[in-house]
Amino acid sequence: MLSRKIATAAVQRSFCRAATKPVLYALAFVLAAFADPPGASADVAVRFAPAKTVSSWDVRSAQERNGMFRELARYLERIGDQMLPPGRSSSIELLDLQPAGRFEPWRIPPGDSVRVLRDTTPPRVKLRYRVTERGRTIAQGEETVTDTNYLSNLAARSSSDRLAYEKAMLRDWLRKRLVRLEPQRR
Repeated sequence: MLSRKIATAAVQRSFCRAATKPVLYALAFVLAAFADPPGASADVAVRFAPAKTVSSWDVRSAQERNGMFRELARYLERIGDQMLPPGRSSSIELLDLQPAGRFEPWRIPPGDSVRVLRDTTPPRVKLRYRVTERGRTIAQGEETVTDTNYLSNLAARSSSDRLAYEKAMLRDWLRKRLVRLEPQRR
């Protein structure tokens, strides 16, 4: 009796597997049919051209600064591709970066290598951007993005990401400037 139940269960499982495959293939076909056409996807290209000088208050070395620029460029490309409407593309050039907080070299080691966050040291990113839609420029500009209330951002504060405040600030900027096309304040 037990061997009969086991055999019946095995037959039922193999039948379910065989019946599920065509359904999954059909579902994948339907999802692919309703996806955006290949030419209508959003595209964000980010490059960086940092200044030649390095302030020891902001970063410890040119290598560290370039790593921050690369990380922010990858982040902007990733979220920009997700947030921009289909058919719209953007090019962003990161010109300068002052990360949130400052190093305080007068502190006793290892405290001199800790970035101290204060309300007087908000993150700043100077950038140049251009937004195009179907080959026509719909917005462009150069501005310095800053968030003076960065310490009140609880999501960034609880993050372990070293550039959490900068990423939160740039995500908000991208949403306003490139998605909603809000003009920059003077």
